[in-house]
Amino acid sequence: MPHINYRDKQLSFKIVYYGPGLSGKTTNLMYIHQALEKDRRGDIVVLDTAEERTLFFDFFPLELGRIEGYSVHFNMYTVPGQVYYEASRRLILEGADGVVFVADSHEGRMADNVESFCMLQTNLTSFGLDWQRFPLVLQYNKRDLVEVLPLGTLERELGLNGIPVLEAVATAGTGVMETIRTVSRHVIQKFQL
Repeated sequence: MPHINYRDKQLSFKIVYYGPGLSGKTTNLMYIHQALEKDRRGDIVVLDTAEERTLFFDFFPLELGRIEGYSVHFNMYTVPGQVYYEASRRLILEGADGVVFVADSHEGRMADNVESFCMLQTNLTSFGLDWQRFPLVLQYNKRDLVEVLPLGTLERELGLNGIPVLEAVATAGTGVMETIRTVSRHVIQKFQL
């Protein structure tokens, strides 16, 4: 559920980029942040480690127009991909209004993708959310690699029927803005129901 500020007439939604380590979550957010006009975005906070970019989270606020007189803001987060940061991932995911699951398209990362998605399902369920009705988008990132998972592989393995699926190469920006537009649209649609 979004945070509603009645005094300032603002709606704030939380979007979380979730996925296995080194799948491209931070790269997606960095691209979005750089692509936006400075007056439509806040500062980005990145906490790096030696093993992976994100220790705790990346964050920036994004303003996207108005709904019924309220300005709409999206607070964008990534979670650390490593399994041993599960407590941090759970904390960041709590209160999310939408999730982009960033899958690593490399064939050798199938097990990592499945493990991470199963943890996402478990966390959403523990928050009392039906993950199958939750605004969730699957992004197959790194589509420029030679040996990639065929589209549909994760959907079949995880039983994802009807979930929006997009292809991306986050390092080049391919599919990145389409992904954020898709998840944002689903978040707004769910809020307006």
